[in-house]
Formats: sequence, C-alpha cells, structure tokens
Amino acid sequence: MFGRKSKFEIKTPDQFLLMRKAGLVVADVLARMQVEAVPGVTTDQLDRIAREMLQAAGAESSFLGYFGYPSVICASVNEEVVHAIPNPRPLQDGDILSVDFGAIVEGWNGDAAVTIEIGTAIEKQTALSKTTELSMWAGLAKAAAGNRLSDISHAVEKTIRNAGPYGILEEYGGHGIGTKMHMDPLVPNYGEPGHGPELVVGMALAIEPMATLGSRHVRTLEDDWTVVTTDGSRAAHWEHTVAITEEGPWVLTAHDGGAAYFQAHGIPSPAAKFAV
Repeated sequence: MFGRKSKFEIKTPDQFLLMRKAGLVVADVLARMQVEAVPGVTTDQLDRIAREMLQAAGAESSFLGYFGYPSVICASVNEEVVHAIPNPRPLQDGDILSVDFGAIVEGWNGDAAVTIEIGTAIEKQTALSKTTELSMWAGLAKAAAGNRLSDISHAVEKTIRNAGPYGILEEYGGHGIGTKMHMDPLVPNYGEPGHGPELVVGMALAIEPMATLGSRHVRTLEDDWTVVTTDGSRAAHWEHTVAITEEGPWVLTAHDGGAAYFQAHGIPSPAAKFAV
C-alpha cells in the first residue's frame, strides 16, 4: 500500500555513519580482546580493559546496566555459550572464549562478538569457531535489499550443517539494531529461504550465529544470565552489525566494512569506501 511505513527502524545514510562510529569502537575493543586473552588472564581483567577503551573513545556501553547486567562485555568460556558475566577465574590453556561487546555513540549502537582460542589451539574447537564465523559471513552476504529475512537464516544454517554435526542454538539469534541494541526483527540462525519480511535499504541487523560441538540444547544458570550447553559441550559465538544500503551490505563493526569477504565472493558492497 502506498505510504505504508516499515515496522522496523529505517536509518538515513548520516545515521549509518553514526552507527559506523559505534561499530569502530566495537571493532577496536574486540581486536584488543583477541590480543589480551591469554592463559592466566581473567575475564574481569578483560572487562576492565574494555571499560578503559570505552572511556577513551568517549562512548557508552550497550551492555552495562542492560536489565541489570553488571559488565561491559559478556565473556563466555567453554560450555558457556553467551551472556556469561566476567569473573576472577584465570583463563586456562586450551579454553575457548567468546567475547560479546556493544558500544553507543551519539545514541547509536554497534554490537559484535568474537571467539578466541586461549593458548594451544584444539583442532575441533578451531573448526567449530571457523565454521561459526563463516556462517556469520554467509548470513551477512544475504543482508541485501530485496532479499527476505530468512535468506540470512538459511545461509547461516546451511554453512554450519554442511561443515559438521554441530548444534545450532534455536533460542537465541540475531536482531535489529540502531537506537536500541535489541530491536525487531529477530534473526534466527536456521530456516528455509524466501520467508519473512523483505529487507529494505536503511535496515540494520546484528547477525550472530552460536554453535556447539554437541547438542543445541541450553539452560540458563542461577545468575539469570549465563547460558550453557546442557551436555557440557563447548561453543562458539560470532557476530557483526550490518547496514543494508543501496550498494549492498556494509559491516559496521568490521574495520574494513566487510570489504575483503565481499570482494572475494563478488558481492556488491560500499565497504571498500569506508575501510579503515
């Protein structure tokens, strides 16, 4: 119908530039986490580093105080999949750590996550993390105007299913993002293509697959935050925030905007113009 408004928050190009500022803060912090996360370091220490970087950047935390959450990062170790609160326990050689982080600049959010192997790499964990990361990029590549929301979901699921017998979380997924960290629409990490709302220019989404070495089933611990696998299997979590533009997807939380991946796969994108 003519004049019908989208039920999703639609951003202008200038607003995407503000989200890019937040996204670069997120990119910088997560890059630092990948350097600092070594055996003997605690996730409390990583949280302090992230707080210092937020302050230096003049940004606010998307996470701190969110429904009472007490930290600026989520630091999920081994069987912890997502939302784990930083603590004084030192990281051990062979651990696998997922760090989720969000920043706000001038009222606009950026949100991303990385998975880090601590010390000695373990082959099956490396494969899990790499598969999860690649599934995220497959989903990001589908974040183009004219596609359907479930095209993203299907690309994520297909990548993971084709790689091995991994568990894909169904209770958690990606989301819209902008003036709030979590907005409609929900972006599942599984499903058939061609369904759901049409993607339009001005939408921004956080694409975030979570996969495990075992069952997909999870439970929440007594802290009401930490989500763990029910079978104790280890997990990986990757995430980026992507803007849907006239020229294609632009990954706001990647330093190169996604240019390397998109160019390698022949995907139209404005990312190269904004790489830093």
